Amino acid sequence: MTSVLTIRGGVPLTGTVEVRGAKNLVPKAMVAALLGNDKSTIRNVPEIKDVDVVTSLLELHGVSVDYDRDAGTLVLDPSGAKTAQSTDIHAHAGDSRIPILFCGPLMHSIGAAFIPDLGGCRIGDRPIDFHLEVLRQFGAVVDKQVGGISISAPKGLKGTKVALPYPSVGATEQVLLTAVRAEGITELSNAAVEPEILDLIAVLQKMGAIISVQTDRVIRIEGVAELTGYNHKALTDRNEAASWASAALVTKGDIYVKGADQQDLTSFLNTYRKVGGAFEVDDEGIRFYHPGGKLSPLILETDVHPGFMTDWQQPLVVALTQAEGVSIVHETVYENRFGFTNALVRMGSNIQLHSECLGSVPCRFGQRNFKHSAVISGPAQLRGADIDIPDLRGGFSHLIAALAATGTSRVTGIEIINRGYERFLDKLRGLGADFDVEEKLAA
Repeated sequence: MTSVLTIRGGVPLTGTVEVRGAKNLVPKAMVAALLGNDKSTIRNVPEIKDVDVVTSLLELHGVSVDYDRDAGTLVLDPSGAKTAQSTDIHAHAGDSRIPILFCGPLMHSIGAAFIPDLGGCRIGDRPIDFHLEVLRQFGAVVDKQVGGISISAPKGLKGTKVALPYPSVGATEQVLLTAVRAEGITELSNAAVEPEILDLIAVLQKMGAIISVQTDRVIRIEGVAELTGYNHKALTDRNEAASWASAALVTKGDIYVKGADQQDLTSFLNTYRKVGGAFEVDDEGIRFYHPGGKLSPLILETDVHPGFMTDWQQPLVVALTQAEGVSIVHETVYENRFGFTNALVRMGSNIQLHSECLGSVPCRFGQRNFKHSAVISGPAQLRGADIDIPDLRGGFSHLIAALAATGTSRVTGIEIINRGYERFLDKLRGLGADFDVEEKLAA
């Protein structure tokens, strides 16, 4: 079955939404449970597809998973860890890229791992070759097979020095999950230091890992022979919080995001204020609202933490279509992240894409003919349209554009949004959105 969302736009979103644990942390913490010799508990777990996928993969590998959805609590027992059939792994992984992070923990726990051909959102190049090269540096043997890759460590995993060419979140996670039980010391330079990475380090430290985050993006890991379980409350999903903030701005609404954390949103909040959005912070969350008046254009570049996060860019671009004047957005993290703007143009936006680096510093995509800069002229009168959602953040951006537009929009592919937004249709309904959902048999 597939869902078709019929949205009648023009209604300001008002009310409260609650945001739970981060999509970019919880599945990785679940994988980390494989490294322990006792049960692990993670709290503040969101009800999203990525959690379900990792639950299935862990259960295939013999991990007992007790998931209380209402309480948002997962208890994971790795004592029965075992090898899984490659066909089963492939069937349960679907389009998720999370299996690549199973490699280190599985080699430590059962001596081998298999990963299927990987999917994920089509927003840019996310090659696994570097992940495999990192694993080889630890002493892993990589065997490419039909449908996937078999990885083993017949002589065990040894600490190593790894220098990332770019502060990749996924590669940093790979090193952390592999190094904590590798023999000796691992030094990772040019590491990602996003809040979700630091929270994963907190999880591993609770398990008994020895990890220090040093200056200039250097992380040092001293391998230990064994780890225990953990009990951890996941940090709030800052990307979902920022998405609801943009929804409030685009629809001229007023949304209180319970659970939003100011510290993890510093760069976003500064930009939100520059555009013309308003917010109020209290101990439980942040109220985001359109204060009236005109929105202001700006020049924006995405960057790794502590810069403006790429996942915040797409929803904010919708807000920039309503600003008075010309905005420039330079995407430096994923080269194909502006594909979602095609639908916005059909809805009436004036957006031009360029392959040049329209920013203060040339980025790694500047000479590769990727259209990674956008010039947005506004304000635009958005009109309803038929939309097929291309990826997670772009899909949510299409939703808020449809909610702000005049007329009716028909949106397909909304299942993709379930990967990272918990019960988003229920939340939209609670905010006063006017829509219907129709279930149809998939073609």
